[in-house]
Amino acid sequence: MTNMTRTEDKLADLNQPPLWSGINAYRSDPLIVDLTSSLNRSVRDELDTLGRYVTSHEAQELARMANESAPKLRTHGPRGERIDQVEFHPAWHALMRRSMAAGLHSSAWESNTESRGREHLGRAARFYLTAQLECGHLCPLTMTSASVAAIMASNPVQKDWTPRILARKYDSTNRPAQTKSAVTIGMGMTEKQGGTDVRANRTAAERVGEGIYRLSGHKWFLSAPMSDAFVMLAQTREGMGCFLVPRLLEDGSSNGLHLQRLKDKLGNRSNASAEVEFSDAFGYLLGKPDAGIATILDMVTLTRLDCSLASAGIMRASLAEAVHHARGRSVFGKMLVAQPIMTRVLADMALDVAAATVLSFRLASAFDKARISAEDAAYARLMTPIVKYWTTKIAPALIYEAMEVIGGSGYIEERPIARHYREAPVNAIWEGSGNVMALDVLRVLGRGKELFETVFAGLERDLGSAGRKTVDVLRAAMALCERDEGAARLLVEQIALAAAAAELYRLGAGRIADAFIETRLAGGWRSTYGMLDSRFDAGYIVDLLYPPAN
Repeated sequence: MTNMTRTEDKLADLNQPPLWSGINAYRSDPLIVDLTSSLNRSVRDELDTLGRYVTSHEAQELARMANESAPKLRTHGPRGERIDQVEFHPAWHALMRRSMAAGLHSSAWESNTESRGREHLGRAARFYLTAQLECGHLCPLTMTSASVAAIMASNPVQKDWTPRILARKYDSTNRPAQTKSAVTIGMGMTEKQGGTDVRANRTAAERVGEGIYRLSGHKWFLSAPMSDAFVMLAQTREGMGCFLVPRLLEDGSSNGLHLQRLKDKLGNRSNASAEVEFSDAFGYLLGKPDAGIATILDMVTLTRLDCSLASAGIMRASLAEAVHHARGRSVFGKMLVAQPIMTRVLADMALDVAAATVLSFRLASAFDKARISAEDAAYARLMTPIVKYWTTKIAPALIYEAMEVIGGSGYIEERPIARHYREAPVNAIWEGSGNVMALDVLRVLGRGKELFETVFAGLERDLGSAGRKTVDVLRAAMALCERDEGAARLLVEQIALAAAAAELYRLGAGRIADAFIETRLAGGWRSTYGMLDSRFDAGYIVDLLYPPAN
């Protein structure tokens, strides 16, 4: 008998299931297997390998060490010289190396026969699975991938920087970008006085040459400060401009960026976020000098997709751990998972995780098809803020409920669920809070009401018999918002719920979709989980979405 077997036998005697580890996060998730069934076999094999990796003891230890050993800022060297470097634990670099090799920063932009036309969908699956392991290192990879959308606004910059941005070999050396095999890109948008209102930014940019500016100012949050360059907003004489600002000059000296301190964040602790002051830092103009917000929004749109995917991923991991625990613990004479109240709590949570997952993947697919399909283009524009709003809003409460299923041993740092819980709020705050997402939807309503009708037509089709009545309710919410801006969140949430139900029906998950739509759209007011009634087979829902291990 092996030591592991003896340990598991002792845990069974103590009524303690083994930890959620060594279980294929891809194969044990029937929904993602179905969502990725259209991908090339080689891509699905890659996802199978990734699914085994993210729950492995080795990977979980890397995630633990990277988060327990927070990055450290070294502003000066031993001679008193300014160096502005952030040191990371080796576990961080190991995570970055693995994820860059998997193309989390590049695969959306790579053209190959294996993923053609499904680049965003394939990347979404990789991102969703990796989020179940560790989200901090995904931040620079999200920005690096999304930066290509902004960099495309300048042909010279795109030609010079894109090959290194898309390279899959991680290069953490502190050298000028021109000498490196691969680079990562960060972002600096928010400032103290403006926050989300980036039009209030005070950073100034003066033109010194064709497409070259000097920037002076500050950024309240500089994400991933050891990136090789940063996409920033600054005021030009013509208006707000968008710039790519290298961290180091070609001779290896600083480009005038002085890190003031690192943020002591609630979660996302493996990743560094800094306050930075800069003077005469040169940057490349991206797009027109007065079109910076529009330029950076092309980047922000993609980062919002990643916020949704990460939220869905950590919800899936948290609930999978909770279901695993409930199946391995006996309470009051039967297994915890079989206790009627607990079964309904788990099933109720499973509905939200399924909905968040299908919504996020539907949005990724819309990004793939937007160039050739008017319906998908409308879906991508309207649903990005809606999906981001709803998936990120429900994550903290759901992960807490999963923690409660596990009980006291869920409220300790040794379990990944504690890290997931601390991580959850950042996806709602980063790249636009809930109110900003709602205002973005109102902006579409004011400028392109026909986009709503295009999306509603698809929802009505996919919702079947419930379609017309549901869309009538959505139109009534639209009319309300045209009179009352304060009702925007009501519209956003109702569209999210309807779209999630429509996607579940479209995928053939009829019984799951029935339970979701009747409890979310047709049911009474609710604020906690476990509100399913006996009409829905809670055990069936749990076993279907979280099948027991063989």
